[in-house]
Amino acid sequence: MGDDMVWLGNLLAPENLLALLGVVTTVGVLSYERLFPGRKRIGFRVQMDTVIDDGRQDEGPLHQRLRMLENHPDLSGASLVLLRIENDGFRGIDAADYITAPDENHGLTATFPGRTVRDVAVTEPSHLSLLRYLPRGSTEESPGLVWSGAEVSIPRVPLNRGDHFKLLVLLTGPGEGRDPGIDGRLREGRIRNNEKFRRPSNRMLGLILSLFLVMVAQPFFFNRFQDRPLPAGCAGGRLTVVGSTAFQPVMARLAAAYRENCRDAPHITVNAQGSGAGISTLLDRGGAAGGGFAPYLALSDGPAQSRDPHLTGRLVAVSVFALVVNEDVPLTGIRLADLRKLYTGGITDWRRLRTATGAPGPGLRVTLVGRDGASGTRNVFEDRLLGGATEPPRTSGADDCATRIRRYQGITRCEQSSTDRLLRAVADTPGAIGYADLDSAERYAAAGRLRLLALDGEQPSIKAVAERGYPFREPEYAYTYGTAPANSLTSKFLDSMTGDTGQTIMERGGHLPCSVPENLEACHAARSDGR
Repeated sequence: MGDDMVWLGNLLAPENLLALLGVVTTVGVLSYERLFPGRKRIGFRVQMDTVIDDGRQDEGPLHQRLRMLENHPDLSGASLVLLRIENDGFRGIDAADYITAPDENHGLTATFPGRTVRDVAVTEPSHLSLLRYLPRGSTEESPGLVWSGAEVSIPRVPLNRGDHFKLLVLLTGPGEGRDPGIDGRLREGRIRNNEKFRRPSNRMLGLILSLFLVMVAQPFFFNRFQDRPLPAGCAGGRLTVVGSTAFQPVMARLAAAYRENCRDAPHITVNAQGSGAGISTLLDRGGAAGGGFAPYLALSDGPAQSRDPHLTGRLVAVSVFALVVNEDVPLTGIRLADLRKLYTGGITDWRRLRTATGAPGPGLRVTLVGRDGASGTRNVFEDRLLGGATEPPRTSGADDCATRIRRYQGITRCEQSSTDRLLRAVADTPGAIGYADLDSAERYAAAGRLRLLALDGEQPSIKAVAERGYPFREPEYAYTYGTAPANSLTSKFLDSMTGDTGQTIMERGGHLPCSVPENLEACHAARSDGR
């Protein structure tokens, strides 16, 4: 009895009653939002509406940068409108929530009375994955932004609470004195002009008051109501990316972009070990999972050497590689036939080769800097440029590539365990030559002390791979142990690699993304003549 009275006394304590009142009020407000229309809401507002050239002399930066439009008579008097579109309601909005005619794939229409739409760009999305729903142009399979006359048709973009994006619209025409607007319908919701609704509603004030009461009395009650769903395309959990050191910089950027888009919910670790070592790690972790799915992703330069039936691969890109030499070697290019002589002992001094001016090279001993046997980049180099022959054996230590510890046909060669170590060795060793992925090679070249070599007159670039068949390239595969579950972090991350953001990151990193339709021919060519 005494314990019951103590429990009852604690329950009726003022702070607990206050917390209970806050919870009840909150549930009531949220229930109101569930039971009555308006809980789903898209708001819009015009953040800029300006004539690009209005004849003023005191032009601002925007006017100055767009003066070029004066050279186009059909754009005389052009204007720019920046239109913000946001989900400012209480619940998320799915594509099915837009009410449109059966034959339409678009959910909203932006109207600019008295003006003609000339071009549209999407800017400042709350997270980059929204861009996949807003491509320019429209197809039957993928509806996108289209415009005609005074209207812009906007696809059915899923918007979580707080999601937003902006449309920057180029227009011509004087207008009719009417503001731009957004038309459309939502199931159990509405679309409103936020410029006309600046005062908080009674419901919003009630919600703010109830949350304040809960926070003052018992913060732990509030924690139960603050979780928000992850944006579309996101998943929580953990993922470890292993494998190719050549692809490591790109994977690190892809992981950072994914974490940013998904509010830092996922834990993605990039641990490059080399293609062969990465596949071994994946097989070990997959086997140890005992029938479950191991959250590991292995990147491999070229197809995996293992024939384990559990390996599931996906072609994601064509990696571009480059030859690099120490800055003391004044060559800008090399013939493939001469390169092979360097690796067979036929040429051991740079004086045997001619520079671009026809002068002999410097009197420096050739030092070959290569990768160890687990490197996928080394396998690419041997298969693509040495015709399948292996590199000579190591004659120098990794710490001092110039000093020979054994002799082999007059060749000086050392091995490094990673791309960065190889590039540092080439930069620090007079007369050294090596190889690396294009992105890493360009970063070191920009810092000085080494330069990239053209191969048979062809400069390394993704354009050269796509258009002219630059030979030092290799398809890049992403492997899992078995098929990744559909809603897992692994599956969602793989999807993000093939989206617009992933494509851009790969291209900037010196790789040809295979999810881009115009790259398919080059990707298939690299795969068909690969190992």
